[in-house]
Amino acid sequence: MTHAATSRTSGGRVFLKLRRGSGVVLRLLFPKRRSGSGAATADPPAALADTPCPAHRMLRPIPATETSTPYETCKRCGDILAALLLLVLTAPLLLLSILLIKLTSRGPVLYTQTRVGRHGLPFTIYKLRSMVHKCESLTGARWAVPGDPRVTAVGRFLRRTHLDELPQLWNVLRGDMSLVGPRPERPEFVPRLEQAIPRYRDRLRVRPGVTGLAQVQLPPDTDFDSVRVKLAYDLYYVRHCGLWLDVRIMLSTALKMAGLPFGALRQLFRFPRRKAIETAYAGEAPESCVLTPRAQTA
Repeated sequence: MTHAATSRTSGGRVFLKLRRGSGVVLRLLFPKRRSGSGAATADPPAALADTPCPAHRMLRPIPATETSTPYETCKRCGDILAALLLLVLTAPLLLLSILLIKLTSRGPVLYTQTRVGRHGLPFTIYKLRSMVHKCESLTGARWAVPGDPRVTAVGRFLRRTHLDELPQLWNVLRGDMSLVGPRPERPEFVPRLEQAIPRYRDRLRVRPGVTGLAQVQLPPDTDFDSVRVKLAYDLYYVRHCGLWLDVRIMLSTALKMAGLPFGALRQLFRFPRRKAIETAYAGEAPESCVLTPRAQTA
């Protein structure tokens, strides 16, 4: 319950003093960072999850010694303009989604979570809650699976249409993220993934993105091998980042939301085949950690 008291100074000015409990409305929209607020996050492989890894102890930022390229400066300006435009255009959908979440499930509309950004610096990410509140309070972080019972009825629609990602446009405006780039990972997982997967931290050389090459060519992570494959795509993007690649990824993201399959997107936008990307990564990684090509391609 919100309590307020007023006090008057000698000058006749009235000040409002807010006591404990006054942050209820703010916590409704911007709850504290909790791993169980509806995040579809991955449970690290058993080999990597023997001991807890507190983010504030294990995360090691990368020294920001690289200067921004002219394209990165232009991309940042484009991110700001595009994020503002998208926020205006999608405002009705965002408000409708917020209303549906509040009417159909308990808990806050948004959830926040710490993720790893450029140069390994942590930031707070925002998403619309698509799972039941505090879904990870007993199980801890784990991968979402097909037909996951933790996902609400409205959450399934939000995930299928990717409307749950709309609040991340605020992260883009803040400079935490870009519209296109590797998806940000949780800091609890990064040190162990870095130890197990060669060149993992190379993906931190660019800002994480709302969408990316891996997102329009691969399904969500389901196991450790899928994380390795996704890293190969992320590193391909880091090496070939440019205007034409970003435009193709953004256009393919829109078509993916409309239901176009991965293979059709690859053919339409002439993305490299999965085998070529894995081979390029294998040439840089130690032999013991080379990706094993699978029978099917994206």
